[in-house]
Amino acid sequence: MSDPRAGWSQGDRASAAGKLMLAWVALLWLLEVVDVATGHALDGFGVTPRDPSELVDVVPSPFIHFGFAHLAANTVPLLVLGFLAALAGLRRFLLVCALIIVADGLGVWLIAPAHTNTAGASGVIFGLFGFLLVTGFVERRPLGVLAGVLIAAVWGGSILAGLAPTQTGVSWQGHLTGLLAGVAAAFLFRRPVEAPGSLRPAP
Repeated sequence: MSDPRAGWSQGDRASAAGKLMLAWVALLWLLEVVDVATGHALDGFGVTPRDPSELVDVVPSPFIHFGFAHLAANTVPLLVLGFLAALAGLRRFLLVCALIIVADGLGVWLIAPAHTNTAGASGVIFGLFGFLLVTGFVERRPLGVLAGVLIAAVWGGSILAGLAPTQTGVSWQGHLTGLLAGVAAAFLFRRPVEAPGSLRPAP
């Protein structure tokens, strides 16, 4: 039995993180089913750059995808990276995701090519990658550093490819702003280094 003064056990955290990410991914698939059933009526929630009326779509755009293939490509990295990021605490995870979503959407609105429509969870994925990559170094936690190195080894190549401006049909602008937002979140929401033997509840 875990000490209640120490907050959640690792099992509790893993269970909560897993349930949250499964619910998130299930919501994305449900929305895509609705989108297809309505003749892609939800695609209009993507962000069209520098149109003031499109600012309201900054938040919903990461939850919309242009077809099941688009969504399938995002599902596994979102599920895995989101789960890993949420292990350290759901409250901080939600703050990190909120920052990434808003900053990424605004970045797309500002610098994406005119007359484009950008949507999908890839900006969040790049943001979570950036967050997990540097948070261990920022917080000086060896396990976090190791996790960042392993994540870079697994997804680093795909991340670099997604930042290439030469790809057609891919929003490298959204990927770049998402990545930068995730790195910024690692600094803004970093946890203080705890003294050995100290007890504090999980965030």
